[in-house]
Amino acid sequence: MALLDKVMNLVGELVLARNQVLQFTDTQEDSSFLSTAQRLNLITTELQEGVMKTRMQPIGNVWNKLPRIIRDLSMACGKCVEVRMEGSQTELDKTIIEAIKDPLTHLIRNAVDHGIEKPETRANAGKSREGHLVLRAFHEGGQVNIEVSDDGGGIDADRIKGKAIAQGVVTADQAARMPEREILQLAFAPGLSTAEQVSNISGRGVGMDVVKTNIEKIGGTVDLQSTRGKGTLLKIKIPLTLAIIPALIVTSGGERFAIPQVSLIELVRCEGEQAGHSIENVHGALVYRSRGNLLPLVYLNRELKLAASVASESVNIVVLQAGDRQFGLVVDEINDTEEIVVKPLSKQLKAVSCFAGATIMGDGHVALILDVLGLAQMTRVVSQLHEPGVTKALQTGEAAATRESWLLFRLGKSGRLAMPLSLVSRLEEFNVSQVECSTGREVIQYRDQIMPLVRLSEALGYSGAQESELLQVIVYSSYGRNVGLVVDEILDIAEQSAEIQQIRQAETLKGAAVIQQRVTDLLDIPALLATQKLECGKGAQA
Repeated sequence: MALLDKVMNLVGELVLARNQVLQFTDTQEDSSFLSTAQRLNLITTELQEGVMKTRMQPIGNVWNKLPRIIRDLSMACGKCVEVRMEGSQTELDKTIIEAIKDPLTHLIRNAVDHGIEKPETRANAGKSREGHLVLRAFHEGGQVNIEVSDDGGGIDADRIKGKAIAQGVVTADQAARMPEREILQLAFAPGLSTAEQVSNISGRGVGMDVVKTNIEKIGGTVDLQSTRGKGTLLKIKIPLTLAIIPALIVTSGGERFAIPQVSLIELVRCEGEQAGHSIENVHGALVYRSRGNLLPLVYLNRELKLAASVASESVNIVVLQAGDRQFGLVVDEINDTEEIVVKPLSKQLKAVSCFAGATIMGDGHVALILDVLGLAQMTRVVSQLHEPGVTKALQTGEAAATRESWLLFRLGKSGRLAMPLSLVSRLEEFNVSQVECSTGREVIQYRDQIMPLVRLSEALGYSGAQESELLQVIVYSSYGRNVGLVVDEILDIAEQSAEIQQIRQAETLKGAAVIQQRVTDLLDIPALLATQKLECGKGAQA
C-alpha cells in the first residue's frame, strides 16, 4: 500500500506538471510543441485513470464484516433481523473505504438496537416478526450514494424535540417553528440521545454526531428520513476519491480559490440593472431572487477579509449546495474548470473550517480549496445542525411566521393585487387576435379546451387599463376546468407572511396586506368566479 500511495503522489505531481505545460500552449504557435503537449495531456490522463482504478476497492470489502455484527447484535437484543445488500461491487477510493468503516458500523448498531422492534412488538403492529435491514450503494452524479434503511419503529420526532429543548440544543420557540425534517436532523447534535437506557451496544449519546463529523471530513453529507411506525432511511453521499478532483477556479480579492465541482449547481452573471433588481436586502440579509426563491448570498471578499474588488456593473454568483441547502457565493471572476491535486493543509490551518485543502496551479502558485459546507456554516447560511436560514436575521425575523408564496400583479394604473401562488396553474401570453366570443363572453382555445377569459380590471373596477396586442393571463385551474384571468402586468413572486386586514367590504377581495413593503389587495378567486357565473367545480377554494 505504501508503494501504491507513492505512485499516486507521483501521478499527482505529473498532473500538476501537465497543467503547467498546458498553460503555455495558449501563447505558443509551434505545431510540434502543441502536438507534444496534447500527447502529454492524453498519456497523463490515461495514467491517472489507471492509477486511480488500482486504488479503487468494492464497498463489499466493508460490508462483508457486517452480517456477523448484525447476527451477534440481534441475538444480544432478542430480535430477528434479515440483512440485504445491494450494489456491493460499487467501488470507492481506499481512503474513503477506510473513513466510512466506523460510521457505517455505528449506523448498523443503531438500526438493530433502536430501529427494529422485538418480534412480539412487530407482530402486534401487523408486521412480520423478522425485521429487515437493507444496505444499498450506487454511483450518481460523480458521487457514491450509500443508503441504510430498516422497517422498524422509526424515530419519534416529538421525543427528539423534547430532548433537544431539555438539553439546550434549541429553544422552545425555535423547535416550535421547525418542520419535522429539521427536527430529525437534531439527532446529529452532540450528546443527544433518546435511548431510555444506556447500553453497551449503541445509543450512548456520543455516536451520531461523530458519524456526521467523520463523513463531512471526507466531503460527504448525511440525510436522515424517518416515518413513525414504518422505518428509517439514512442517505450518505460521499466523493469517489479525495486525491484528484475536478474543480472550478475563481478569483476574489486578487487570490485564486478552487471550488469542488461536486458542490456546484450553476453559475449566474447579473449585468447592470438586472443586478439591482435581482439582489435584495431582507432584514439585513442580501438575497438573490432566483426563479421565485430567495437565495442567500455570501460575498467571499468580505468573509475572508480580502481586498475590496474594483467596482463593476456585473455580479458573478456561484450557486453552491451545502448539505440540503443552496446559497450563492459572490466572487470577482470565474476563471475555468480543471482537475486539481488535493494537498492537505498544515496543522496551523486545520482549524479554519472554510478551507478543505490546497492545490498547486499550473503557474506554480498555491490556491486554497474552499470547503463549501464549512463556509456555509461560518457565514450562518446553515447552522451546525443544518437548520434552514438565510441568515440569523431571517431566522429571527420573517422565518418565525408562517410564510406563503404570492403572485403579484397590477390592474389599471395603480391597482396592486396578489393571489396565492398555489392557485396559479400557469402564466401565459396570448395575442389579442386569438380571442374569440362565445355566449357573449371572451374565450380562447387553450389545451383542447375553450377557456373563458375574465378581464380583472373591468370586473373589479380598476381604471386606466392599457391596451396591448399581448394579453397577460393567469391560468387558474380547478377540477379539470381552466379560467384565464387577464391582468395588465405580472409584477413579481413574493414569499412572506401576510397579515390580512379588512380596509373595506368587497365581495371579490379577502382584504389587504403589506407585501414587499407595499399595501396589496388580496383577490378572492371563488368569490370572483361566482360573480362572473364561472364556477370552476364544487368545493373550489382559494
